[in-house]
Amino acid sequence: MEIIRNFLEFELIRIGDYTLRVYSLAIIVLIFLLTKVILWLIKKTLFRKHNMNRSELGNTYALFQIIKYVIWVVAFGFMMETIGIKVTVLVAGSAALLVGIGLGLQQTFNDIVSGIILLSERSIKVGDVLEIDNDVVRIQEIGLRTSKGINRDEISLIIPNSLITTNKVINWSHQARKTRFKINVGVAYGSDVDLVMKTLKESTLEHPDMFDENLIDIRFLDFGNSSLDFQILFFSENIFRIEKVKSDIRKIINRKFIENHISIPFPQMDVHVKSQNL
Repeated sequence: MEIIRNFLEFELIRIGDYTLRVYSLAIIVLIFLLTKVILWLIKKTLFRKHNMNRSELGNTYALFQIIKYVIWVVAFGFMMETIGIKVTVLVAGSAALLVGIGLGLQQTFNDIVSGIILLSERSIKVGDVLEIDNDVVRIQEIGLRTSKGINRDEISLIIPNSLITTNKVINWSHQARKTRFKINVGVAYGSDVDLVMKTLKESTLEHPDMFDENLIDIRFLDFGNSSLDFQILFFSENIFRIEKVKSDIRKIINRKFIENHISIPFPQMDVHVKSQNL
C-alpha cells in the first residue's frame, strides 16, 4: 500500500505553487471512463426498444445527442477542477478573450446553435432524405456543429448545420413514407390520346415499385409546339433512388410506344431558300 500511495503522490509537474500529481491524472482517466460507461448505459436504455420506426429512431437519436453533450460538458468541468483549474474563475478571467474568440468563430458558433436547434426541434432526423443546394442527401448523423450525409453518387458530405437551418431545404421524408413524383412525355400530333394515356399507365404499373394503380395519375397537359404533352404522376417509397425508378419507367414507355406505333417527336426546322433571278 505504501508503494501505491507513493506512486499516486508522485509529482509530475511543479510550477510555483502548482503541482500536478499522478493521482490527479488517475482521477481524470476515471472520470473519462465513467462518462463513457454512463453514456453507453444511457444509449442502451434509450435504444433498447426493438423494431422502432424511422421517426422514433430519429427522435431517440436526437435526445441521446443532447444528453451526450451535456454530460461531456459536466465531465470536462470536473476534469478541470481535478487538475486545480477553477472553471468559474477561468470563465470570468477570460471574458474579454472569449469575446474576441467569439467574433472570430462567429460562423462556428452559428453552426453549433443550429445543431442544438436541429436536435431539439427534430424537424430533421437521421435517415431523412433532404434536397440541399440541388443535391439530394440522406442524413446519416446530426452532430453539434456539422451533419453527415451521403448523396446519390455515394459521396459522403459534411454539411454545416447553419446551411440546413438558414436555407430552403426540402425534406422528402418529413410527412409520409410515399412521395409523389412526375415524368413528362410528349407524343406526335395525330396520336390516339386514349391509347397514349392507357399505354403510359400500363408502363408505369409494369415497374415493380408500382403496386397500386390508384396511386398513378395520367394527365394531358397541353398542346406543345411540336408534341402533345402528357404527365405521369405516381407515388413511390424509393425516394433516395427515384431517378433510377424514373429511368426504368422511361425504358418501359419507350418499348411500349414502339409496340403500339406511338411516335415521340423531335424538334424540326424548315428552311426555305428564296432564289432571286438576276
